[in-house]
Order: sequence, then C-alpha cells, then structure tokens
Amino acid sequence: MENQNQTLINVFFLHGLAAYPIFHFFFFLLSLIMYIIILLGNNFLITIISLDSHLHTPMYFFLSNLSFLDICYTSSSVPLILVNFLSVEKSISFVGCGAQMFFSLALGSTECVLLTVMSYDRYVAICRPLMYPIIMNKELCGWMAASSWLTGVINSLVQTVLVMRLPFCGKNVIDYLTCEILAVLKLVCTDISLNVIIMVVSNIILLVIPVLLIIISYAFILFTILRINSAEGRKKAFSTCSAHLTVVTMFYGTILFMYMKPKSKDSHATDELIALFYAVVIPMLNPIIYSLRNKDVKAAVKKLSKSIFSQTT
Repeated sequence: MENQNQTLINVFFLHGLAAYPIFHFFFFLLSLIMYIIILLGNNFLITIISLDSHLHTPMYFFLSNLSFLDICYTSSSVPLILVNFLSVEKSISFVGCGAQMFFSLALGSTECVLLTVMSYDRYVAICRPLMYPIIMNKELCGWMAASSWLTGVINSLVQTVLVMRLPFCGKNVIDYLTCEILAVLKLVCTDISLNVIIMVVSNIILLVIPVLLIIISYAFILFTILRINSAEGRKKAFSTCSAHLTVVTMFYGTILFMYMKPKSKDSHATDELIALFYAVVIPMLNPIIYSLRNKDVKAAVKKLSKSIFSQTT
C-alpha cells in the first residue's frame, strides 16, 4: 500500500463531457467563437478606456482591470478545453495541471474581490458624490485593485500547493474539462480534511463576505436613489450602476446555482456545461453589457470612430 501511495503521476487525462463525444466538435466551434469575442471585446474596451481621457476615472480604471482579468481567466482554461475537444488523448502534464489550477483559481478569486471593490465605488459615487473625488483617489484605487489581485494569488497559491502535494495512488483520470480543484481532489487517496477547511474559509472570505458587502452597498444605493426627487435624476443614478449590477448578478448567480442546486447521478454533465458557461459566456457578455448600457463608452467609441475616419480621409 505504501508503494502505491508513492506512485508518481506525470500526466493527467481530462475526460470532461465524455458522455457526449458527438457534440465535442460543436462545443469546440461554439467555445472558439466566444473566446475570440472575449479577446476582441475586452481588448477593445481596454483600448477605448486608455485612449479617451474622459474615461480616466475610478469606475473605468476598475472596469479595465475587470476586462484584463476576463482575458486572463478565459485564457487560463479555454485554450486547454479547445484542444481537448479535438484531441483523442486529452492529456495534460502534472505541472501543467497545477499551473492551470493555480491561474484559474487565482483569477476567479480576484474577480470576486474586484466586483466587491467596484460596488463600493458605485456606493461612493451615488451616496457620497461630493466626496467621491477625495475618497476614490488614485492611491486608494491602485491599492484596492492591487489588493484584489494579491488576495486571489495568495488564496490560489495556498490551495494549489496543498492539493498538488497530496498522493494520487496512480489515479490520473480527471472527470472534468479542466484541472478544477474539486475534480482533482476526488483522485486523492488520503485525508483531505485540511483542504476542506481551507476551502470553506476561502469560500466565506471570497464568496459569502463579498456577496454580503455588495448587497449592503446596493441597499444604500437603492435607498439614496429613491430619495432623489426627479425621475430623470433617479434614472441617471441607476444607469451608473445597472451594468455592474447585471454583471454581479450573472457572476454570483451562476456560482450559487452551480453549488446550491440539488445533486444527482445525472447532474455531472450539467455541472460541466454550467462551468463552461461560467468560463466563456460571462466574460464574453461583460464588455457587451458595459458598452451597450453606458453612454460614456458609446460616446468614446463614436469619438474614436470619427477620429479614425477623419485621418483616413
């Protein structure tokens, strides 16, 4: 038994959605199209924010961080998923699996914190508008963004190291599309109590607390908006946070549905499809939502288009 526990794993095999091989090419095309849209849409949004001085505000600083985060997050898993949809072997090295787990978890954790930071920015903008430039200064914005990234990296580093050091007893078939931490833990043949405790603490810090803070922020925002006398003023105030509220609802709604829905023997494939939705669809929709529901972004796009057109003519 001891020799079995010491068996080294050099490669993992990813057997995600193995029950539907005839749909793999369809999933490949759909994921590839959405991945291209993610790269183009988020890079376009970052470019617009960088070029237009009117968008050099805390709200758009955090939005550019979110767009860059979405590019990195999808790039940490989608290329691997695309390759495996067409590959027969569907393998990944031990080191590659650990790296993919680290980056996906780090970037997902960072987004949890960053969305909370963005809700605080909207709270200050609507509830304390006169103090907004003073409170949300460059130093604080930079510190909040850096803290979001650092929190995600530390959380992921701790959890990834604790998982990848465990013995797998020769088991190397992951029944998932990627090296998702829960899927990898199912292969472990030793006590994982410490991992479970760390994950629970992490979920409280990065999921429960952020959701509560976002709810509190929007409760104050709603209360402030309802106190505005004019209908036009209420509409303008709500429009400044509607895009963020939509993104937050999709992001946390998908997570809560994935982990809180009843489990059954036939639900595993559904879980994988939801995870694919979470990894591809939400990052694709983020720049679309922020562009279509934001007058400043649309004005910046028109300004850039006119500038390019005038230069060409």
